[in-house]
Amino acid sequence: MPVRRLIGNYARGLLMGGADVIPGVSGGTVALIVGIYERLIHAIRLGASAMLSAARLDIDEARRKFGEVEWLLVLPLGAGILTALVIGARIIPPLLEQHPEPVYALFFGLIVGSVVVPYRRIEVVGRTEVLLVALAAVAAFVLVGIPPQEIADPSLVYVFLSAAVAICAMILPGVSGAFLLHVLGIYTTSLDALRNLDLAYVGVFVAGAVVGLGSFARVLEWLLVHRHAMTMAVLTGLMIGSVRALWPWQDADRALLAPPDVASFGAMAGLAALGFVLVSALIWYGGRRVERPIRAPHDID
Repeated sequence: MPVRRLIGNYARGLLMGGADVIPGVSGGTVALIVGIYERLIHAIRLGASAMLSAARLDIDEARRKFGEVEWLLVLPLGAGILTALVIGARIIPPLLEQHPEPVYALFFGLIVGSVVVPYRRIEVVGRTEVLLVALAAVAAFVLVGIPPQEIADPSLVYVFLSAAVAICAMILPGVSGAFLLHVLGIYTTSLDALRNLDLAYVGVFVAGAVVGLGSFARVLEWLLVHRHAMTMAVLTGLMIGSVRALWPWQDADRALLAPPDVASFGAMAGLAALGFVLVSALIWYGGRRVERPIRAPHDID
């Protein structure tokens, strides 16, 4: 039923947008968990290709490609993501500032429980896939350990380029777009611009995100079509390595610290276990509708 699908996709967008606001958590992970990842990448690639055709004034080709976009997925999903970003920009930063350990512990469990999603989509686990999992895990572990920075007054060119890079991470499971914005130094600035409705900043950010997303989605879809098992192996490794960013005890430069006492460790372990159970239930529910690998469209061969 269309209304039910619209509501369901809007809810998925809320989950994705909420995840993207939190450094260390990826909306792409949520898309994998709820079973829409490859459909979303396909829709993004079609939309970007349609806009490119329109820019070349090939109106018939642009109309054809826009007609192939799964709008019942894209529109409510986008509305949900936008809603969550606007709400999350007001709620998440104060929550992370006041209660960082419980928030990170909960999401630590969520991500650990989610690793099974891309792993079980690897058709055959051979030595190549195991090696890719290990290399991607190490790369993600090192990346998320980079100390954060903050640029108080970034140029609009820098905002555009940063958005283009960060949006690619937002659709990669295990790589957090919010975290990359931290590394690039515009996370807080971007949230402030969103809260204050700085239209110039937000407009440039959105433009950069559209360009980056359209370019990267084409590459990612080609990999999903032609190198599916290897791509899923890399995504699995990225998710494994990314849990470093969600270790509850870190200093200002992201160095990992030991738990202060047994009681604190027990409390955080309980929250992590809760996150694990919640995401396992979500995976079980979503598993009743298994997402099939997308077939190769003629224009990405």
